[in-house]
Amino acid sequence: MPFGYNGKILRVDLSKGEIKVEEPDEHFYRTYGGGSSLGAYYLLKEMSPGVDPFSPDNIIVFAGSVVSGAPVPGFARSGIVFKSPLTGAIADTQAAGYFGPELKFAGFDAIIVKGKSEKPVYLWIQDGEVEIKDASHIWGKTTGEAQDTIRTELGDERIIVAGIGQAGENLVRYACVLNNLKHAWGRLGAGAVMGSKNLKAIAVRGHRKLEMKDRETVLSIARHFSSNFMKESPDNRGLHDLGTAQYVMGQNEDGQLPTRNFQTGYFEKAENISGERMRDTVLTKREGCYACSVRCKRVVKADSSYKVDPAYGGPEYETIGMLGSDCGVDDLVAVCKANELCNKYGLDTISTGASIAFAMEAYEKGIISKGDTGGIDLRFGNADAMVKMVEVIARREGIGDVLAEGVKRAAEKLGKGAEKFSLHVKGEELPAHDARVKGHLALMYALSPMGADHVQAEHDGAFTPGADSFFADRVEPLGILEPLELSSIDHKKVRRFFYFQNVFGMVDTLTLCLFAFAPCRYFTFKELVDLVRAITGWEMSLWELIKLGERKVAMFRAFNVREGFTKEDDWLPERMFEGILTGPRKGQKVDKDKLREAIDLYYEMVGWNEDGVPTKGRLAELDLFWVAEELERQAKYKK
Repeated sequence: MPFGYNGKILRVDLSKGEIKVEEPDEHFYRTYGGGSSLGAYYLLKEMSPGVDPFSPDNIIVFAGSVVSGAPVPGFARSGIVFKSPLTGAIADTQAAGYFGPELKFAGFDAIIVKGKSEKPVYLWIQDGEVEIKDASHIWGKTTGEAQDTIRTELGDERIIVAGIGQAGENLVRYACVLNNLKHAWGRLGAGAVMGSKNLKAIAVRGHRKLEMKDRETVLSIARHFSSNFMKESPDNRGLHDLGTAQYVMGQNEDGQLPTRNFQTGYFEKAENISGERMRDTVLTKREGCYACSVRCKRVVKADSSYKVDPAYGGPEYETIGMLGSDCGVDDLVAVCKANELCNKYGLDTISTGASIAFAMEAYEKGIISKGDTGGIDLRFGNADAMVKMVEVIARREGIGDVLAEGVKRAAEKLGKGAEKFSLHVKGEELPAHDARVKGHLALMYALSPMGADHVQAEHDGAFTPGADSFFADRVEPLGILEPLELSSIDHKKVRRFFYFQNVFGMVDTLTLCLFAFAPCRYFTFKELVDLVRAITGWEMSLWELIKLGERKVAMFRAFNVREGFTKEDDWLPERMFEGILTGPRKGQKVDKDKLREAIDLYYEMVGWNEDGVPTKGRLAELDLFWVAEELERQAKYKK
């Protein structure tokens, strides 16, 4: 009998209307763990190269892990893995909330969805039973309307619904999926893939008790976290009080808050959209995810310039940065309204904000006009225009139809030099962090298999000279002993990035929350090892756990290599090589030569050849020789 997981993976073929259950062995679960790695396994094994992301042949995998759903802070997440319609590369997007634990309690560790239904449907999963149900009556509805209807017709208000809104139905390339209306699998277009399959939602209800090898040890560690995280962790203290919006003022004061499409890193009106301002004005409640005492989620309400519905939560730092400062908008209520609309329609707030900021710069440079925008005065700082653009993107109306393709395709369509300020990597828009300031970010954005992703490794700030020793102490088990300058990109920074990337790969495979675990939060690596052992009964070491992360990184790279991505795609947008225009970091930029040297060194360090292809020896060491054989069949190794 397995501990921590069910040993059951649900398979759904929407084209055939078939439902099957497979039961992989223990070796499979211990090797791939769940989340990112489990999803990559099925995409590499079962999807042919070159599949159109909107084709029925695209596979979308919803996965928790062997430890998700344990009653411990940070164990509430789950991942969705698929081929992205935004980038054409592999995609992994993770969300917390309640869906992952509920799926586990309903008897399944993952769901693999293939095909396309002839008509709109949703999946209903309850205690091991699965049904494909008609969703024609909720197609065209917002996420909130669809959730209410599903719960009413199934007769249970505690059903957890992971669903899409009109943006996913309209195939906006960065449409997202939400559970409980406010927990988003945000990036890279999972909502659009569901929409292409006519899959409106997955509704889950489970009553199964999670079996753990040593429940008392698990509960003891969980209680210790809840009793001490506010006292011992400055970061978690801030997360509880202000949410991720606690970072707005610090980022701005250090000159790295994206402003006016990354032209600068300093927003003169940042205080108006800060976490402190949110707390003191529109915040009504702090919420958390399953079993978590941090309660970093915001619930906001407003009845002033905009009426903001608290059912859709409140904005995170990324949302404030991209829909606020990056658009030059200092109206907090407008940002909250835009966040609500993104959650209603099912839009990634990061790519949505980036697309609007790109359009604002194009408008101010005369590349588009009021005739193109439908009369919208799309200048930086126009809060009403920003909110309106969210709606036209979700509906693919007018200029919104162009922006719904993402900034890469939008710039190609607009031309006239728009590509120069189309800020993306591999087609994914930059999030609310500036690679010109942090060395790890430059490496993350360039080397992430998914594009510009800010959670591929820990950020540099916690490990610089003079930083709080609370964080530095937690990375000593990795052999990281020396603080490094914030913006440096040298061999020492590459080594640290390599280690951190593997840790983050492990975290994504185990579907854990970064706000709970090392290298930069409360739980130590030792406590993580103790928790995994107590939950699963496996005598896993930190070394074996980090191998899960290395395996994830290698499989994601192999997928992209198979799809035709090359080392030339591992690069930054041109603006990152230009100086920041104003503020404390004025003139700062990424050095092209140093970045190129760092990337080449990284290839050697991680075990890839000079073309960025994982070597056979490296894949064999990771127990992934079958991946090397796949790359050889695709002629990805030089003779």
